[in-house]
Amino acid sequence: MAHRFPALTQEQKKELSEIAQSIVANGKGILAADESVGTMGNRLQRIKVENTEENRRQFREILFSVDSSINQSIGGVILFHETLYQKDSQGKLFRNILKEKGIVVGIKLDQGGAPLAGTNKETTIQERCAQYKKDGVDFGKWRAVLRIADQCPSSLAIQENANALARYASICQQNGLVPIVEPEVIPDGDHDLEHCQYVTEKVLAAVYKALNDHHVYLEGTLLKPNMVTAGHACTKKYTPEQVAMATVTALHRTVPAAVPGICFLSGGMSEEDATLNLNAINLCPLPKPWKLSFSYGRALQASALAAWGGKAANKEATQEAFMKRAMANCQAAKGQYVHTGSSGAASTQSLFTACYTY
Repeated sequence: MAHRFPALTQEQKKELSEIAQSIVANGKGILAADESVGTMGNRLQRIKVENTEENRRQFREILFSVDSSINQSIGGVILFHETLYQKDSQGKLFRNILKEKGIVVGIKLDQGGAPLAGTNKETTIQERCAQYKKDGVDFGKWRAVLRIADQCPSSLAIQENANALARYASICQQNGLVPIVEPEVIPDGDHDLEHCQYVTEKVLAAVYKALNDHHVYLEGTLLKPNMVTAGHACTKKYTPEQVAMATVTALHRTVPAAVPGICFLSGGMSEEDATLNLNAINLCPLPKPWKLSFSYGRALQASALAAWGGKAANKEATQEAFMKRAMANCQAAKGQYVHTGSSGAASTQSLFTACYTY
């Protein structure tokens, strides 16, 4: 027989709930600026900029020094460990700059994937134990990767990743951090929309069963899932409305209403496609008891990176591109985005990377 053991005090629950709600309030979403040194380096190389710590720092400084009105679109920023302790050119910590703008600071806590024995190259996340709360961090993120292929995802991979996410979410909450739970069904493959929906539902159902088993306080969490889309190599194309219906159906069947917000990852979609799909999701006629917002990395920074090009003189253009895309996603999180067709070339380019890691 199950016994009830209170895992958190009422004060802890209140703090976690307030943090989670503030991140997704009024169309706000998350900037996932938690790319590793290698991943950020690959993006710099695409725009012909050398991958140095200083260049990475300079780009982050440009983004984080935008006008404080950015807090109307961005409620939280996930940082990589390196960035959490970086300073701007005036010697001010980036995390403090963000907090002064009213933006909640988060941290990437997982170390990426490790092979899961007995499966077809599937992975489970590894714990990265650190105490960030005292450094001003209020939420943490773990990413679990599941892929659709022959015999994948296996029941073992689904269960193992669900339990790992739940265990880490519990650790997060015990340390005062809101856990961003990220079970990602990656878009690699040629599967259709219906297959992705089926797998996504199985994954999310397992995750919420595990969160319940681990006594995780759902009101003090956020979910970061994939949208339900066809595989990148699928020849059949689907409209944003079809993606929206499949996505919200999967969520409606699996995610408890107690969860305050669902912040979608962009999964290699172009900036514009990620915004259009999010807008369609918020216009979907099915019941939606949660805030449906964004936690985009590539799909919030592609145009800004292209505008910057490693040149300090392009600071204003870079910030303008970033602000424009952030506002577009804020509008999409309210179902109010109107596509004008005036977006730059960088916003419509696919950002897909096979077996994406960061």
